[in-house]
Amino acid sequence: MIEAWVVLVTGLVMAVGGPAAGVVAGTAVDASLRQERADRHRVPAVLKEDAPVAQPAADGSTTGQVRAIVRWTGPDGAVHTGTARVHEGSKAGTATEIWTDGRGHLVQRPPTPEQIATRAVLAGTSAAAGVGAVSLAGRGVARWRLDRARAQEWGRAWAEVGPRWSRHIR
Repeated sequence: MIEAWVVLVTGLVMAVGGPAAGVVAGTAVDASLRQERADRHRVPAVLKEDAPVAQPAADGSTTGQVRAIVRWTGPDGAVHTGTARVHEGSKAGTATEIWTDGRGHLVQRPPTPEQIATRAVLAGTSAAAGVGAVSLAGRGVARWRLDRARAQEWGRAWAEVGPRWSRHIR
């Protein structure tokens, strides 16, 4: 009877809890990344040095982007400098664009809407799978404990009946 209840509860947790956890996790990641995207702004900047030529990767490809020192003006009017990704081979004084946060600090490019959707789906799927895995692990532990208790009960029963059987087997 207990094992039947364990199976029922496990099934309910997986059927209801898994999707619920997936929706909650996916929604939280989506909202967080959309907020991050809204907080980042494209700002004009000027290269302070010549940008180096990108070194090709092992397969011979390059991204066309390298790190170089740039200068930009923050929302408070203060001039900032920092290292940002720019087009390789650009000369000092070349205008470029960088990404900053609301305080004018240099940040990475925000995720695209497609990247946000992908990350939200992955987070939701992972959360749902995690609930399923934990549910199944809990069911396995419960079943192991029940099997252990049954084996002990059968051992006690056999200890009582076994000697009577062994007399008749000879």
